[in-house]
Amino acid sequence: MTNIAIGLLIFLMTFCIMEFMAWFTHKYVMHGFLWSLHKDHHHKDHDSWFERNDAFFIFYAVISMSFIMIANNTSFWYGWGIGFGILAYGIAYFVVHDIFIHQRFKMFRTTNNWYARGVRRAHKIHHKHLGKEDGECFGMLFVPFKYFKK
Repeated sequence: MTNIAIGLLIFLMTFCIMEFMAWFTHKYVMHGFLWSLHKDHHHKDHDSWFERNDAFFIFYAVISMSFIMIANNTSFWYGWGIGFGILAYGIAYFVVHDIFIHQRFKMFRTTNNWYARGVRRAHKIHHKHLGKEDGECFGMLFVPFKYFKK
């Protein structure tokens, strides 16, 4: 297997692992000890377009950039696949969560296929709980099949 093929495999694996990391971080960190940063996302008791919750994007962006910089400056070339895999997931998360679901930019408003409806439905169920307890549906791109049923 060539280095390019290995790099692409690492990229794809990292992208998929990031869905688990997003679920884990959302359930145990955002709805856990860092609820103080995440709760404004559930309560909307602020006038700013920015939320304290946006700090989590910065955290993963720093990790992504660190892997890319390490790969660029050392022989650890695997860092390219890891760094760009995290970046690609961050972009997908931003498009799905912030643009498509929460409409922070007014785009994709009329998207109405089975996947889009399922993801929106799952996220709506997640937001029906205003507190950090009793939450459900912490993932983003892979949600339980029950939300895809009519």
